[in-house]
Order: sequence, then C-alpha cells, then structure tokens
Amino acid sequence: MTSDDELAADSSDEFDDEDDIDLSVEDDDVEDDEDVEDDEDDEDDVEIGAEGNRIVGGLPKGVLEYVARNIVDDPDGVFVETSERRGGEVELRLHVSPADMGKVIGRRGRVAQALRQVVAAAGTKEGVRASLDIVD
Repeated sequence: MTSDDELAADSSDEFDDEDDIDLSVEDDDVEDDEDVEDDEDDEDDVEIGAEGNRIVGGLPKGVLEYVARNIVDDPDGVFVETSERRGGEVELRLHVSPADMGKVIGRRGRVAQALRQVVAAAGTKEGVRASLDIVD
C-alpha cells in the first residue's frame, strides 16, 4: 500500500539528523591531544636496565612458543622451560607431544635448525645469548 515515493521519503528521513552534528575541532582539544602524545614519547626515552622487572629470555621464549604452537598439530602439548646460565645465557627446552616430534625436528633436522636460529636472533635482540634444546 506504500508507493515508491513514500519509501524514498522514509529512507531520506533517517539521515536528516546527520546535518546537526558538529564535526569541527576546537584548538584547545588539539593542544590537549598533543600534550598526551608528548607524554607518551617521554616514556619511550626511559630505558630499563638489565636488573629491571623484565624476565630474562622472555622474548626468545615467546617467539619459540608462538612458532612451535603453529607448527604442531597439538598446540596444547607445547611447553617451554627456561633456565638462566652464567654470562647472560638462556637455555630453552622445548617439549612437544610425541606425535608432533617429527614436525618440530623436520627432515634432516632442518626445522629444528631454523628454530634454533630464530631463538638465537630473538635472544640477540634482547641482549642475551639463547640456545634451544628439543626434549622428548
């Protein structure tokens, strides 16, 4: 019982309120946003020493867990142990379910070698020497 003209009028009514919205930005609002950005930049300049609250080997451990969980069929079976050694060295031990051991080692140990290289690179970024052992 409604004509096309009535439908067109109804659909245009939905958007009439948009004209009333003020999208202009006050100069005071812009200055406040810049102050917040300046404060954030100041936080980036603060360096945390080696004795800070960070976990030594946290980055290599996180990278290893992420990559290993995406390689295996049973991601819940992945567990990484971390132990700190002398001289800032970190040893990571990767545990996976027995069914996924072949996927983590790979043909001729190529996947295991690649995992060791990635862990070592992540350790270097963090400033520690990281090594990986795959445990059954």
